[in-house]
Amino acid sequence: MAKPLRRLIGSALLALLAGGEGPAAAQAGPGFSATGPDAEAYGAGQGYLIGTPAETNLQRFMVGSYSHFDQIIHRAARIARPKMASPLGRAADPIAPLYDYQGTTHTIEAYLDRQPATGLLIARAGKDGGGEILFEQYRYARTDIDRFLSQSMAKTLTALLVGIAVDEGAIRSIDELAEAYVPELMGTEYGGTPIRDLLHMSSGVAYHEVYDGNDDSARLNRGLIAAGPFAAVKQFNIRDATPGTRFYYAGAETEVLSLVLAAAIHGKVADYLQSRIWQPMGAEADAAWITDGTGHPLGYCCFNAVLRDWARIGLMLARDGAWNGRQIVPRQWILDATTVSPDSAYLAPGRATRFLGYGYQTWLFPGDRRQFALLGIHGQSIFIDPPSGLVMVQTAVQVPPTGGRGEAFALWTALVRTYGD
Repeated sequence: MAKPLRRLIGSALLALLAGGEGPAAAQAGPGFSATGPDAEAYGAGQGYLIGTPAETNLQRFMVGSYSHFDQIIHRAARIARPKMASPLGRAADPIAPLYDYQGTTHTIEAYLDRQPATGLLIARAGKDGGGEILFEQYRYARTDIDRFLSQSMAKTLTALLVGIAVDEGAIRSIDELAEAYVPELMGTEYGGTPIRDLLHMSSGVAYHEVYDGNDDSARLNRGLIAAGPFAAVKQFNIRDATPGTRFYYAGAETEVLSLVLAAAIHGKVADYLQSRIWQPMGAEADAAWITDGTGHPLGYCCFNAVLRDWARIGLMLARDGAWNGRQIVPRQWILDATTVSPDSAYLAPGRATRFLGYGYQTWLFPGDRRQFALLGIHGQSIFIDPPSGLVMVQTAVQVPPTGGRGEAFALWTALVRTYGD
């Protein structure tokens, strides 16, 4: 069936086959539903319309826009899939975890009835490569051919590419300054920041990111559109802390990393991801990375991929960069990216933030067990537990943009406790 036709009829047909409006019953394949929490507020009555660029974050357009973002923002670099996708196994019956939240025990179906997830997938990485899907559900009439927006989960992809570039010798050391690779930043505060501190978001450059439409993230976005990446990051040129002493979340630091990467490899970051990760990983579908007006991808945002390819990324990370017998990202880089070193205690969980710590553009969980996550605003997340190989991927349309992850963490904690040994 032609892809455009599948996109038009697939959601309703597959939801019907899956059993109507509610979550699918136990089955060998993914489950589909035409509804979700507050579906009318998200535009169900109008068929989940796709908004204009100015409307993407309005609630009634979010479902349609977050699954067709690369069709709204026409500046996008295509990341081509390989000729053959890597196989993903599937459990005969989906798992049925129970979790405790706010004094009550809930089912995973109850979670989907409470949280605005457009897609939820749970999988386990195999010890010898590959992985098995344990649960896969789509809501709000989304399907497994829709490409879902990453928001800031893209930051981790940029950091993975930096690690590959270090391994290949294109980046000599992450203790070098950014300006050693990007002469356009010579003499600026970001240019004078070590790459390591950019990875840790600890440049000390003043930056305020709260997503109110008037913060520094909005200034960065406007600058990228109006003047390109170099001028956009040069706006932030006041340092109020010594590099490597304080964590402060700042999308501009990832954008500088992407500029370092492009200069170091003497090529396009999107092409580098395609040749070093996307195709070796065996992605099943093309992806799209939104670019600025110069064609440079937004290193801090806006990668678009189908849910199972997001899962492949998580499964590869759960095996410390290995996939189907091939080391795609250097293992030591993943270990360094997801561990707080003794001389960087300010990055530890409970220190970097009240709950989470921070690695190389990656969020770290508290506790003795090594767990980490890719996170994006509005509920995008990939939770990863290397000891068990468990991965949970969620795409979502959460309002407001930040906060509200407590129930997802409760579900994840129960998954690791129940299935993680």
